[in-house]
Amino acid sequence: MNNNKNIFIFVAGFIALSFASCVTQKYKQPELKTENLYRGISSTDSTSIADLQPSVLFKDEALRALIQEGLSNNLDLKSAIERMRIAQANLTGSKLAFLPTLTADVSVADNKQSSAALNFPSGVNINTETQLYKVQLSAAWELDVWGKLASSKRSALASFLQTDAAKRVVQTQLISNIANAYYSLIALDQQLKITEQTLRVREKSVETIKSLKEAGIVNGAAVVQSEANKYAAEVSIPDLKRSIRETENALSILLNRPAGQIQRSNIDNQQVYTNLNTGVPSLLLKNRPDVQQAEFAFRSAFENTNVAKTYFYPSLTLTANGGLSSLKLQNLFDNSIFYNIVGGLTQPIFNRGQNKVRLETAKANQQIAFNDFKKTILTAGGEVSNALYAYQTAIEKETSRAKQIASLQKAVEFTEELLKYSSATNYTDVLTSEQSLLNAQLSAVNDKLQKLQAVVNLYRALGGGWK
Repeated sequence: MNNNKNIFIFVAGFIALSFASCVTQKYKQPELKTENLYRGISSTDSTSIADLQPSVLFKDEALRALIQEGLSNNLDLKSAIERMRIAQANLTGSKLAFLPTLTADVSVADNKQSSAALNFPSGVNINTETQLYKVQLSAAWELDVWGKLASSKRSALASFLQTDAAKRVVQTQLISNIANAYYSLIALDQQLKITEQTLRVREKSVETIKSLKEAGIVNGAAVVQSEANKYAAEVSIPDLKRSIRETENALSILLNRPAGQIQRSNIDNQQVYTNLNTGVPSLLLKNRPDVQQAEFAFRSAFENTNVAKTYFYPSLTLTANGGLSSLKLQNLFDNSIFYNIVGGLTQPIFNRGQNKVRLETAKANQQIAFNDFKKTILTAGGEVSNALYAYQTAIEKETSRAKQIASLQKAVEFTEELLKYSSATNYTDVLTSEQSLLNAQLSAVNDKLQKLQAVVNLYRALGGGWK
């Protein structure tokens, strides 16, 4: 009997492996062209800044501390880890689906029948009340003939890996958001400092213009214009302070702390990382977590299509139960063993079109996942190109901006001196020069900010920050 069971299981397993390969397909990574993914960038070097640790890319100690705090406390990252636990539980469930189910049952049944209903002859005295005591184990096992359980397990595995990639997406985005917010904060500090310095200069200018009016060199209009120029600088200070407060509050949320002051250095002390290696575009497939996430989503959809195909074929199940049964409790363990084994084959014939709907839906979801995968790669290539070009244009503006500021500083000095000694000079010339100088100084801060953030964005676009 045992030999027959072993032969049956061996044959069933062999049939399962043979037929599963006919119904389901093996996953292969789609071939996507990445050669010209980076616009204007031609690289054959496999070195990428994505391989750098954040501590190497960012030299500011205060920024390093904030990034580490964010990685430890950020709520989005914690939620991503919890989603991984859910996917892990589903994966464990899909693995256990290969095992048979086993249930235990202990029961006592009391049966009482009517003597009249049994229609016994008169004078016959038979006990019409009986008790049945039963202890049994029941098992059921579905053989994975067509690969449905195996495909379900691979789909669950892909979903788990997708959540792992999603966690790394959150991590890389978190580092980028913290760094960009930090740089914005110190840029706003610098702009506030420049504006306050400009305000002090203009306050002195108002006093100078009043003295010139008393000397008869300028008229009252120049005094009023100088006061308006001072107020123009003064009125921008509250907006800068508000922006600083809002940026600090936003950064505090990323760090999972109540809104408050952020410890920081200044923009002049920032060292910009200049060795911006992008590597070959194909590296995005293994470096960038959202690309991996999109591929795992496609892989999961692919396996779900395999599962949908198996519903068109019969399922083979084995059920067995056995135990002890007796009409008397004291005889339960005396020759009261029973068992039965049943093998069943279930073939769907008419299911109101549900199997067809399931397959068509799975195929459509698979195509959607593939489109999303391809779009994610194209988006990644565009982000790399944008970040690198932003860095290059910031470099191009540096020399011109420095010359512009130097020229405007001389223009302000010259017009102010001419105003003291010549009535031919209009105070409007002074106002124009001063306002242009302030705008150029504020723009210079934005240029530096653009360069710093371009490095951060390039690092994230290449998939840096999770290794």
